[in-house]
Amino acid sequence: MKATIGNRVIATADAEDLVMIEGNWYFPPSSVRWSELAPSATPYTCPWKGPASYYSLVDGPEDVAWAYVTPGATAVERVGKDFAGFVAFDRAVVISE
Repeated sequence: MKATIGNRVIATADAEDLVMIEGNWYFPPSSVRWSELAPSATPYTCPWKGPASYYSLVDGPEDVAWAYVTPGATAVERVGKDFAGFVAFDRAVVISE
């Protein structure tokens, strides 16, 4: 699977390594090209996943990605897999095979 915006590839991973949560694919942190992203100051806390860290595209749109660096234990149980640090992308990012 690949996450792209324009002609920029932000992440690539095998489909079995991704996690689907609420309609969003979450990529493992090791599959993300962190040089394409910069931390954002946008605050957000999901009622059941916990605090999120947002990322903006370097020289591009803001807040195109997010991750739950330390999701709560009940969130991990609910998802069925530890998704700590996994990165999901805004709809502006195309997820393809």
